Amino acid sequence: MVEHFKNGIGKRGGDARNAWMQKYEQYKAKFPKEADQLLKMQHRELPDGWDKDIPTFPADAKGMAGRDASGKVLNAIAKNVPWLIGGAADLAPSTKTRLTFEGAGDFGPPALTPETGGTDSHGQAHATEVFSWGGRNFHFGVRELAMGAIVSGMSLSKVRAYGAGFFVFSDFGRPAIRLSAIMEIPTIHVFTHDSIGVGEDGPTHQPIEHLPSLRAIPGLVVIRPGDANEMAECWRVIMKMKHHPVCLVTTRQAMPTLDRTKYNAASGAAKGAYVLACAAPDGKPDVILMATGSEVSLCVEAYEKLKAEGLKPRVVSMPSWELFEEQDKAYRDGVLPPAVTARVSVELASSFGWERYVGMNGAKIGMKSFGASAPLKDVIKKFGFTTHAVVAAAREQVALARGK
Repeated sequence: MVEHFKNGIGKRGGDARNAWMQKYEQYKAKFPKEADQLLKMQHRELPDGWDKDIPTFPADAKGMAGRDASGKVLNAIAKNVPWLIGGAADLAPSTKTRLTFEGAGDFGPPALTPETGGTDSHGQAHATEVFSWGGRNFHFGVRELAMGAIVSGMSLSKVRAYGAGFFVFSDFGRPAIRLSAIMEIPTIHVFTHDSIGVGEDGPTHQPIEHLPSLRAIPGLVVIRPGDANEMAECWRVIMKMKHHPVCLVTTRQAMPTLDRTKYNAASGAAKGAYVLACAAPDGKPDVILMATGSEVSLCVEAYEKLKAEGLKPRVVSMPSWELFEEQDKAYRDGVLPPAVTARVSVELASSFGWERYVGMNGAKIGMKSFGASAPLKDVIKKFGFTTHAVVAAAREQVALARGK
């Protein structure tokens, strides 16, 4: 059997590889820059200086939408990573995933050049599109499952490929996302309109169970950043992935950009969860408030009120459960001290799974139903995502922990 392999499949494979390497060396002699890029692609490595243009966002109470921050970071990275390519399921203007820098172009037959004016099927105006086979923006059409399959195919060829859509439509692309996890390939799935914050779009477009359902897929990394600087740090993590697909979940609504001179650095997001603020110098807070995405700023508001009352709260931002679980026990216990049982989680989604972190007696502020059709502020208030509700839950948790 061993001899059969050596003289059969093994020999054929060896000969094919040697022939390919000879061609590669010839190519390298003529095109050293492109040859180096090809080698890096094959090993899923990144070019030197790939992250040099990633912005740092100044503190801003009004902030910006997660999708806008993601779009800015994506474009900053793509300029320096020529093989980062992708598109959206007819939603690029809404998901903010279009590469807009000079030379990005649109992938397609040059015969389609140029297409000007008009709107897409969602009424979003699009700019002039110049198609070429070297274009980096892909028009997948309204077909999330096919988009996910195509992104997987491109990833298998060793380009870094991404696809984008509304988070609620991740249901349609789920089989392809699941297969990318089984294949252990670093596909990138960018989702926007991540919660009941979609407001007037109504229950059909408001994802509820989608975060826990995606977190249940083995090998898939789900990331939901809490502000623009967390978004930048999370993209840094995403680009370094070699074997894990990622779902990046972003908001349509604005998130305050936190003042990092007052609160801890966003670099902690790379570990999945980190202490954003803590009023307990001894590391023993009275209560831990934890959240992902836009709800992080809600916990920060509650933190300030609780601190003013004389309590010692801690805020933990948890953009990725999967990344957090990869950290050693000492780090995890440092962020969520086991002795502190007073805990509150806040997430604009089904609270299913949060008992892992808040415990069976912890408070979970989440969705217990589908959403509703109303402006953002009205929907948030209706379902209890307010500073008052977080403060009340924290007080109750502290009382329970103290046996009162």
